[in-house]
Amino acid sequence: MLELRPNCENCDCDLPAASVDALICSFECTFCRPCAESVLALRCPNCGGELVRRPIRPAAKLERFPASITRVHKA
Repeated sequence: MLELRPNCENCDCDLPAASVDALICSFECTFCRPCAESVLALRCPNCGGELVRRPIRPAAKLERFPASITRVHKA
């Protein structure tokens, strides 16, 4: 199950679980669309992997399987 991190690791902006602007790599590193496209060229700076849109977990499933509250920020 995806961790659904709550923020962009680059700029630290909030990325709610239902955000369509959250992008992830295969290791679940999470970035906002503006950072992923303009700063990172759709490549994860941590692993070099492709950044793709993070799926949205249905609201009913969020109750049982909540998004992470642990923020990761690598300035």
